Amino acid sequence: MNTVELDKIFDQAKSWVLEAGETIRTKINDPLTINTKSNPNDLVTEMDKETELFFAKKIKDTYPDHLILSEEGFGDDIDSLNGTVWIIDPIDGTMNFVHQKRNFAISIGIYQDGVGEIGLIYNVMEDVLYSAIRNKGAYKNEEKLPLLSESVKIEEAILGLNHFWLCENRLVREQTMQQLVRKVRGTRTYGSAALEFAYVAEGIMDGYLTMRLSPWDIAAGVVIVNEVGGTTTDINGDELNMIKNNSVFTCNPRVQHIIIDDYLRKGRK
Repeated sequence: MNTVELDKIFDQAKSWVLEAGETIRTKINDPLTINTKSNPNDLVTEMDKETELFFAKKIKDTYPDHLILSEEGFGDDIDSLNGTVWIIDPIDGTMNFVHQKRNFAISIGIYQDGVGEIGLIYNVMEDVLYSAIRNKGAYKNEEKLPLLSESVKIEEAILGLNHFWLCENRLVREQTMQQLVRKVRGTRTYGSAALEFAYVAEGIMDGYLTMRLSPWDIAAGVVIVNEVGGTTTDINGDELNMIKNNSVFTCNPRVQHIIIDDYLRKGRK
């Protein structure tokens, strides 16, 4: 995929994201049809499905040779990222969408032969678009994001992580994670993985840690974080498998090894 083609795909994807976001805002107060998937907290609404179908139709009509990996069932059955693959979460943060009507995002990552080329994360209700094209930097709306700070210390870091890390869990001893929480300056949880990636890229959080995410939760964020000098791995520091679920740690590299070595590995069960 050459630069001209990439720019055209980016512009097209951006216009679709903004159009889908406008539709969601218009319908935000309409009655919701809500169902559950894997558990009572794993919600899906008709808006999730309608938004994903909107993207699937647009992509297949415009780029019939492109593939789709997505959450709500309108994608292709794929087992690799060969070719051009759109990885889509139509509403990341569905629980926030249902309960708060804010703090959710449309997330689209476009990968070429396994390499993340384009990332788009749209905070729908705030009308804020985080975007990146590989090797061209990352943006918040039209403002280019600076590279992440090289002077962040662990004691000054703000981390995104949910409270399951501090309870008994299957991955890391909760006592070790409690020590980490005491070590850093503060923790936050926003309920949308895509937005947490965006906030790491923006530099307003220094890391985001999660036990298990699907490719559509992180595909756009990985591209955007890369463009500001961030890094994303699993909690062992290993490369992610972008067609499977992963534990995920995205962060400013200045805090990566301390958190992985002194807490995540040391506390592993």
